[in-house]
Amino acid sequence: MRIHHLNCGTCCPAGGALFDGVSEGAFGRLVCHCLLVEPDDGLVLVDTGFGSRDMHDHSRLPLFFRLLNNIQFRPEETAIHQVRELGFKPEDVRHIVVSHLDFDHAGGIEDFPHARVHLLARERKAALARDGGVHGRRRYQPRQWDEVINWELYRAGEGDRWMGFQAVRDLRGLPPEILLVPLYGHTWGHSGVAVQEDDGRWLLYASDAYFYRGEIGSEAYRCTPGLRFYQTMMDTDRTARLKNQARLRRLSIEREGEVRIFCAHDAVEFDILSGQASAAMPVGEPAARADLHP
Repeated sequence: MRIHHLNCGTCCPAGGALFDGVSEGAFGRLVCHCLLVEPDDGLVLVDTGFGSRDMHDHSRLPLFFRLLNNIQFRPEETAIHQVRELGFKPEDVRHIVVSHLDFDHAGGIEDFPHARVHLLARERKAALARDGGVHGRRRYQPRQWDEVINWELYRAGEGDRWMGFQAVRDLRGLPPEILLVPLYGHTWGHSGVAVQEDDGRWLLYASDAYFYRGEIGSEAYRCTPGLRFYQTMMDTDRTARLKNQARLRRLSIEREGEVRIFCAHDAVEFDILSGQASAAMPVGEPAARADLHP
């Protein structure tokens, strides 16, 4: 399967390197890392970032986070625009696998009304109740997904284990090389998405289970002050979040040659995986985790 790495939203928070670890100016750079996967039958999006409606109606995004994250409204970064740029039609996207329904991951869902939307049932229940910790009523914006009718909901524990984690196998209509991997903590129903590459190795999109490349890949934990604060501010179950983050760290070390792990918002990870690594290679980072274990 061919896999495209898409940035479906850029944020430039004040603080520069205090957030992203590399910026020399006053503002940092965070991305909304999404995937477009080409299996044999239609296209699969993994998360959607901000959507086209968000670009024209900024009130769909919470004011608090528009200001805190300094969201950049760039229509050319929306998933629907990039799908067209790659030569596809929006209706070619038949499935969307969603890690969780935060506003910066689910904004583009309704740009693909023909798609079936796959996620954990626990996450949709939390989103409908706006049950997301201190920022529950801000993080979940139902206008982004209230028109969806083709939900495919799953319970954790329905599938086999995958590299020591619970995994939901046999996502309806999708090939077995695409799995939901429950990674609770950031939200009640947060999950990662694993995709097996043609060479047999796996990509694990950990979404918001961690935010900074230094949090995995080494026994030594490193995270910028800005992203450490943001993760703590946004979690719903801190114990579960830290436990899953530690498990991801062990996985990244013990199964280094078998799986590449990346998160949703680290711009350096995105640059490496999308082939733009020369844009920002951090000083002192061990080749950005050996280029994510090529």
